[in-house]
Amino acid sequence: MLDNIKVVPRGRMFSVQYSLPRLPVPPLQQTLDKYLRSVRPLVTDEEFKTTQKIVQKFLKSPGPELQAFLEKKAANETNWLSEWWRNVAYLDYRVPLVVNFNPAVTFPQQAYRGKDEQLRFAAKIVAGVLDYKIMVDEQTLPVEMLGGKPLCMMQYYQIMSACRIPGIKKDSHEIFLSTNPDPPKHICVIHNNHIFSMDVYGLKGKPLNVSQLYKQLKDIVSQSQYPATPVGLLTSLDRDTWGSIYHEMIKDKTSKVSLKQIHRSIFVLCLDKPIPKGKNIQSSIAREMLHGDGEDLNSGNRWFDKTLQFIVGADGACGLNYEHTSAEGPPVAALLDHVLDFVGKNVESGLPAAEPKPSQKLTFNIPSKVSGAIELAAKEMESLVKDVQVTISKFESFGKNFIKGCRLSPDAFIQLALQLAYYRMHNRPCATYETASLRQFQLGRTETIRSCSVESLEFTQGMQNASLPDKVKVALLKEAVKAHRKYTDEAVKGQGVDRHLLGLKLAALENGYDVPELYLDTSFKESTYYKLSTSQVGAKHNMVMLFGPAVPDGYGLCYNPQDTKIFFSVTSYHVCSETNSEKLSAAIKQSLVDMQALLNRVPPDSKL
Repeated sequence: MLDNIKVVPRGRMFSVQYSLPRLPVPPLQQTLDKYLRSVRPLVTDEEFKTTQKIVQKFLKSPGPELQAFLEKKAANETNWLSEWWRNVAYLDYRVPLVVNFNPAVTFPQQAYRGKDEQLRFAAKIVAGVLDYKIMVDEQTLPVEMLGGKPLCMMQYYQIMSACRIPGIKKDSHEIFLSTNPDPPKHICVIHNNHIFSMDVYGLKGKPLNVSQLYKQLKDIVSQSQYPATPVGLLTSLDRDTWGSIYHEMIKDKTSKVSLKQIHRSIFVLCLDKPIPKGKNIQSSIAREMLHGDGEDLNSGNRWFDKTLQFIVGADGACGLNYEHTSAEGPPVAALLDHVLDFVGKNVESGLPAAEPKPSQKLTFNIPSKVSGAIELAAKEMESLVKDVQVTISKFESFGKNFIKGCRLSPDAFIQLALQLAYYRMHNRPCATYETASLRQFQLGRTETIRSCSVESLEFTQGMQNASLPDKVKVALLKEAVKAHRKYTDEAVKGQGVDRHLLGLKLAALENGYDVPELYLDTSFKESTYYKLSTSQVGAKHNMVMLFGPAVPDGYGLCYNPQDTKIFFSVTSYHVCSETNSEKLSAAIKQSLVDMQALLNRVPPDSKL
C-alpha cells in the first residue's frame, strides 16, 4: 500500500508533502450539530424529534469513548482515515466495478476516420501519457494549490502502473512504482479482445516516439484481425465471482504470467470498433467510455480493474475509463488536459528510441469454468447496458463568468440549480452528495458536501412560489449560496460530517461495540441515501466525467464548468420509472436559465 511508503522528495512535486497537516478529528458536538441541521430538510417533524433524542443519547455514550479512540488514532497515524477509506469505499465492495465504481471521461469527438488514422491518434495519446509520466517520475509537476494552500500530490503518483486485483471477500490494490528495481516499461493494448504487452521504452529507458508507437500499434492490429474470446469481460463481474475465477486462472502458469503483465502495465489502451450513434453523439460516446456498449461492441475490449484505460475508437470516439481506488477525478483530469494539449501540438515526440522490442500477445488457457464465467459476464453486461441511461449536455447560455459577475460561487450556484431541477421533477428534496477534496492534508481523499440544506430547500420552494417577489427569491438564492460555501469551506478543512461519522462507526466495530442507534435511525438512512450523487471535475478541454448513480432510484451527475459554458453528464437507470436522465438534464438547463433571468431582473446590491 502506498500509504505506508515514504516517497523521497527529489523535485518540487513533493517539496511540501511532509509538511502538510494531518487530517483532524472534528469536535464531537460540532459534528452532531451539523448532522442534525443537515437532516432537517429531509425528514418529518416527528422523525426529527426522534433523531434529536438519539443524538443526545449518543453524545453521552458511546460517542465520547469513540471520539477518544479516533483522536488517539489520529495522533499515531499520518491519516487516521486513509486506510479505512481505501477499504470501505473501494476494496471491500463486492458489486461490479462497471458503472457502479469506475468513472469515465468523454473527449471531444475526433475528426479522424479509419483504422490508420485511429492508430496515429492512439500513438499520440500514448506519447502524451509518457510525456506526463516523465514529469511524475522526476517529480517536476508543480504542487497543486487550493485557496492558496498546497495539496497532497500522492494521487498523481498513484495513477500510473496501478491495478485493482480481485479477491474473495476483499480485493487488493497494487502500484508498481517507477522507483522499484524493475519498473514497468510496457502498456497493454486491447484490440478485438486480444490483449498485447507493448514495450513503450527502448534502450536506456528512452520512450518510443510517435512514429515508433504507431508502427507497434499497426503490428498489433495486423495480429488481431478477428475477435478473440473476451477475457476482459471477467473484470465486469461482481468481485466475489471474479475473485473466485481469478484464483482458478492463476493456477495455470500461462494465464498467471499474462495476468501479471496486465497488472504491471503502465496503463491500458483500448482500440475500439465503431459504435452506432444516436441522436446525441456525445451521449453515445459516453456510453462507450462507461461500459463499452455490450459484448457485440466493445465491452470485451476492456480491463476494468486497471486504473487507466485510454479508449480510442475507429470513428473518433475517444476517452477514458478509470478504476477509482487510486485517485479522485481532478488528478485524472489534469493528466487528460496534458495529453490533449500534447496531441493538439501535432508534433513528433522526439528522436527514435534504440532497439524497441516487438509486442507480445498475451495468452490465456480457458477451462470450462472460466468460459462459463465469460458467458455469464456477457449476459450481465447486456442487461446493464440496456438499463443505464446516459445523457451528456452542453449548456451554452452562460458559464462561470456570469456567475462570478454576480459575486456568487459558481459551484454553489450550479448545485442549487441541481436542487431546483430535482425538486421540480420530483416535488421533494433529496439527500445530495457532492465531493469535497481533503487534499490539504497528507494522504487526504474526500469528504461529503451535503448540498441539500435548510437554505437550499427554502430557495427551491421559493422559486416555485409565483406570488413571492423577485427580491425575496434573490435573497433566498444568496442565503443558499452562502450556506453551501460555508459547508464546502468547512468540509475541505476536515470539518465535515460524513467522514467523522464513518470513523466513529468503524471505531465502534473495531472496539467490539454494537452498531450505535444513531446509524440505525431513519434520519441517518435518509440523509445518506444519495439520490443525487454529484461532483465537479473541471478541465480546460471540452470533456466531461460521468459515473453511475449511487442508488437504484437516483442519478449520477458530474459537471465541468468553463468560462462561457457548462458540460454536464447525467446517468440513471431505466428500471426505475421515477428517474430519467434526459428529463433531469433538461430541468437543470431550465433551472440555470431561470436563475439567470431572476438575477438579471434584480440589480445586485451586496457581496456575499
